Amino acid sequence: MNKIGNHTAISEVSTLLVLRHSNNSIGIVQGIENNGNLIDVPPNCTNIDSVMRIDSAEDSFTDFYSDFYHQLKDPSEYSFFKVREFEAHDTAIDLQKYIDCLSEVERQDLKAVEVSIEAVNAIRNKKTNEKETSVLKKGFSNGSVISNSSSQYRYQLEDVPWDTMAELSLDREKLEEIGALDSLLKGYKTPMLIPIFVNDGQAVSQSDARLQLRIDDDGELIVKVHRVCKKVDFRKKFNGHNFTKEDRNNLLNSGNMGRVVDLVDSVTGEIIPSLISLDRLTNELIPLRIEFVRIPDVLCGVRLDFEQTQTLRDGKTLFIENMVSKKGKLFSATVQFNTDRQWVEFSFENKFRSSGFSKVNYSERGIPSHFRGIKLCQWQMDKLKAGETAYIKGLESRKGKTYQGYMSFDKETGRIEFSFKNPKKK
Repeated sequence: MNKIGNHTAISEVSTLLVLRHSNNSIGIVQGIENNGNLIDVPPNCTNIDSVMRIDSAEDSFTDFYSDFYHQLKDPSEYSFFKVREFEAHDTAIDLQKYIDCLSEVERQDLKAVEVSIEAVNAIRNKKTNEKETSVLKKGFSNGSVISNSSSQYRYQLEDVPWDTMAELSLDREKLEEIGALDSLLKGYKTPMLIPIFVNDGQAVSQSDARLQLRIDDDGELIVKVHRVCKKVDFRKKFNGHNFTKEDRNNLLNSGNMGRVVDLVDSVTGEIIPSLISLDRLTNELIPLRIEFVRIPDVLCGVRLDFEQTQTLRDGKTLFIENMVSKKGKLFSATVQFNTDRQWVEFSFENKFRSSGFSKVNYSERGIPSHFRGIKLCQWQMDKLKAGETAYIKGLESRKGKTYQGYMSFDKETGRIEFSFKNPKKK
């Protein structure tokens, strides 16, 4: 029996769930036998201590998954889903309940969140090509550093304060090995938690943190250490803001507070309209001035109008249909601006939460302002909100033909349902 090794991660640890197409059962992956057969256990099994443990960092995961996939005897028999290790049991149970209620058409929605070998290989190939021409190619491991002033990196390798890194028990090779150096040179936080060692003169202590290169007030490049906090105390003011119960729930559930609030600069007293998100790895609150919020004009092939752009700039969620994935497939998702990433992030909550597949109460969500690329009139939205059927025309098929029909709003899924015939009439 050849189990795929226990990939103990420096960052958040993940594992894999598997959907067996032959019997529509969900299992938690343990490994692969020598003959290529998959080893998995049902979520109700009591002996699941030996589940697979995988580094969530993109570089580590893509390398692992490619090797794992090609060891399988018949990989087309399965669909795999990456989840956090500590949520695997509950996630598997919820996913099984969800799949048991699916139609064949709805089953296609799962492809938007499953791990695709095509996407994994595309990422690996892209990174391989970039390493041949970028500052991070393997050559700098032996001192051959390529300096490119027009590159995508904000900082050069020689500018990194390596003495500070050494104090944290880190060096260039280690950061490159775990896939953290690329993000640091771009000015971003490391995508994973890194164990650092701090010597206070009396003892050496270890803690987990995300690192980031920043320019301080003196113009010097420093290493900013974002240590893991136990939890946020929402009873305390944050830069002058008092959190409401809704603020707290939004930050804990989605990671984004979902509205613009006025924060107070502790030094100047300036009132700063801002959005707030939660760093999911460190539990640190991340504010961002509203003037720095950048919303793309086109998102996965869908051009956003003024109202949609403003919704995202205000920190609210927006459900967008008929976006195009990198593989050319249509998908729909809820999007929201995240201040930690400083970009729009996707959430497939219309079916299940990507981190846990747990059910969401959609009755509290507003009626979408658009349907299949058509902006809804106020009277149509009012009818949908009242639980009535609304007529819509001017819809366009993939072949360019126009059609019309009737809409109704499903509160359970938070989606607009379409029918060519009026469902109210017999």
